[in-house]
Amino acid sequence: MTDTPFRTFVLGSGLRTLAVLAATLLLAACSASDSADSAERAVSADSTVAAAEQGPRVVLTTSAGDITLALYEDESPITVENFLQYVDDEFYDGLIFHRVISGFMIQGGGFNESMAQQSTREPIQNEADNGLSNDRGTIAMARTQAPHSATAQFFINVGDNSQLNQRGNQWGYAVFGEVVEGMDVVDRIAATETGTQPTPMGAMGDVPVEAIVIEQIRRLED
Repeated sequence: MTDTPFRTFVLGSGLRTLAVLAATLLLAACSASDSADSAERAVSADSTVAAAEQGPRVVLTTSAGDITLALYEDESPITVENFLQYVDDEFYDGLIFHRVISGFMIQGGGFNESMAQQSTREPIQNEADNGLSNDRGTIAMARTQAPHSATAQFFINVGDNSQLNQRGNQWGYAVFGEVVEGMDVVDRIAATETGTQPTPMGAMGDVPVEAIVIEQIRRLED
C-alpha cells in the first residue's frame, strides 16, 4: 500500500491555509470539552514520564542534527511496534522532512529528496485513545482523514496541539513517544524556509527549500 498525497496535517492538501483551517476546525469542534480534559492531561503527563524512562529509544540522525526519541510502548504498543519495524528495516534512511509548518509540526517519513512517495506496509489501528496528548516535543503518526490509515509517516509537534487529540468519538492523532534530546534541532527544522515543490501527484506546499534529510534512524541499545 502506498500513502496518499493527503497524508498531511489532518492531513490535507499541502497548502498552509488548509492545514491551518483544518486545525482550527478541529479546535472549534473540541473547545467545549477542553476543561474536562485537564485532569486527563495531568494523568497523561505522569504516564509519559514513566514511559520515557523505561521505553525503547531511537536516534534520528538528520542533516540538521540528531534527535533522540523515547517511545511509549506501554501506551502505544501497536504504533511503537510498527515504527520500530520500519526503523529496523532501514525504511527511513534517506527520506526527508517533507512538510514543515512553523509553530505547528515537522512531518517526515514518506518521501525522498526527489519527492517520490515510498511504498509502505498496511495501515495500523489508530491508538489516539491512549490518553496521550499532542504536546510540544511529542511524536505522533500522520494519517489521512480516515482514522485508521497511518503507515510510516510521523510528525513531531513543535507547539502544543491539543486540537489533534482524541475527543470522544472524534479520532485524534496517535502520540507514541517524545523528544528527550535534540529539541533544538526540531526547532531549527521548524524555522527552515519552505515553499511549494512538484511531486508526481501534484504540487505540495510547506516543503523545505533545502532538503532536511533523515540520514538514518537507529535504536539506542541499553
